[in-house]
Amino acid sequence: MVRGGRWAVLCAVAVLTVTGCGQRAAEFKPRFESAEELPETLRKDGTTILVGDPDAQMTVRLYEDPRCPVCEEFETTGGAPALREAMLDRRARTEYTLASFLDDRVGGSGSKKAVNALRAALEQGKFVEYHEVLYANQPEEIVDGYTDAYLLELAGEVEGLRGPEFNAAVKTMKYRSFVTASEKAYERAGGAEEPGGPGTPTAVINDKRIPLEYNSLLFDNEVFTGLLQQIYDKPWEWEQTSF
Repeated sequence: MVRGGRWAVLCAVAVLTVTGCGQRAAEFKPRFESAEELPETLRKDGTTILVGDPDAQMTVRLYEDPRCPVCEEFETTGGAPALREAMLDRRARTEYTLASFLDDRVGGSGSKKAVNALRAALEQGKFVEYHEVLYANQPEEIVDGYTDAYLLELAGEVEGLRGPEFNAAVKTMKYRSFVTASEKAYERAGGAEEPGGPGTPTAVINDKRIPLEYNSLLFDNEVFTGLLQQIYDKPWEWEQTSF
């Protein structure tokens, strides 16, 4: 789990000075009416869950652990609503890499169970809705509250998710291999400097990672909204930004 200082928000926005030509011309694809309409699929690498228009010009990769309280902050009161709007408008697509390291760090199996359940929800075309419900009802990190029973209870809040196939997948950890592979993908993302993974939540936008010292912008919805819009309008400035 990572956080940056509040001062970093202003610094992060300042590096994206508005210069050069005008804004990008508007796309003429219709907006998705709701999050339930967002396309969702498993990428060929077997661990990346892609949500949104696959042709969107902006890609946001998120590294999250379902048990992480700082991820919950991002998803419920931070920048995630702004990201959702960008996906609905087809400006952005989101690639999720789901970690489960907190089970080993804090104890228990809730992260692994939740990642398995999210993979099962993807199989039913309900990843987006279930992902939102899990974070809205996240147990305290130390409690290890993502039990089979609780995960199935929360699935009942997503229309059309509960059924024999989903229930069995949760109870038997059907996607255990996905859970393991996804955690390994998260750890590889940290590289040599962060062998355990980059921390959660971590965001990489158009292949450029938001550094730790600017991480607090993820938790300010207004600032994150502006950041996404600036990157969409002038992606070359983001690419040339040096932190």
